[in-house]
Amino acid sequence: MSLQPSNLQAAPAAADRAGLRIIKRSALFLMGPFYFFFIAFVPLLCVKRRGFRGWYWRQVKRACSRLLWLLSIRTDITEADRATLAVDTGSIIVINHRSHLDGFVLMDVVPDAKWITFAAKKELCDAALLRRGFKGAGLVEIDRKSGTVALETLTAAVHAMPARCSVVLFPEGTRTRSESLGAFKAGAVMAARATGRTIRPIVIHASDRLLPRDKYLPKSGTIRVEVLPSFECDLSASVDEDVARLRSDMMAVFDDWE
Repeated sequence: MSLQPSNLQAAPAAADRAGLRIIKRSALFLMGPFYFFFIAFVPLLCVKRRGFRGWYWRQVKRACSRLLWLLSIRTDITEADRATLAVDTGSIIVINHRSHLDGFVLMDVVPDAKWITFAAKKELCDAALLRRGFKGAGLVEIDRKSGTVALETLTAAVHAMPARCSVVLFPEGTRTRSESLGAFKAGAVMAARATGRTIRPIVIHASDRLLPRDKYLPKSGTIRVEVLPSFECDLSASVDEDVARLRSDMMAVFDDWE
C-alpha cells in the first residue's frame, strides 16, 4: 500500500511534534524542581517586603503557565471570559474539581488584573517545605475538623480581602470520580451570604482526561475553561436552595460540553 502525499507530509510533522514533546518533558524534569523551590522558599527572603503578595502571585502564575507549556497542555478560554475575569470584583470564585491540574490551569487563565488566592486544608499548609510559601502567599487555611471554625476562618479572610481579590473554593471538596459534578458543600454559599459577596462560577473541562486519578504524569492536550455569569445568593431562600441552584447552573454548562 503506497503512502499518499498528504500522509508523507503528516508523518514528519507528527515525528517533529513527538520530538518536541520529549524535549519539553526532559526540560520539565530539569526545571520542575527549580520552580518548586522558588515557590516554596522565595517567601523566606521577601515575605515582609511591601507588595510581596501581588508580585509573588504573578510569579506563581507565570510558573504555572510555563509548567503547562512544558507538559504540552493548552488552556482554552474565550477572550470574552478572560475580560470578564479581568474586571471581576467582590466575588468568591467557585470551580469544579477534576484533577490536580485544575489549580495550575486556573492560575494560567486568570489575567494579571485579577488577584486570586486559594483555600487549602490546614494539613497541606502545615507541610514543612510548603508552609512558608503558602503563608506568605496568603492562602486561607481551612481546618476541616470543625465546620464552624472553618467557616469563621473563611469568612474573616474574605472580609479582609480587597474587592479585586477572590478566594478560590472547590465546592465538591475533592476531585470527583463521577462523569458529572459531585455534590456541593455549602461553604462558598455561606461565606458569600456572610460577606455580601457574589459567587463567580468557573467550569473546567477535561482535566481528568489528561491526568486521571492515580496517575502522576499527565497526557498532552487541551483543557477548556468557561466563566459563568455572576451568581447572586437569594437571602429569601435557604442555603441548601442556593447551593442546589449554583450546582445546577454549573452542571448545565459542564454536561452540555461533555
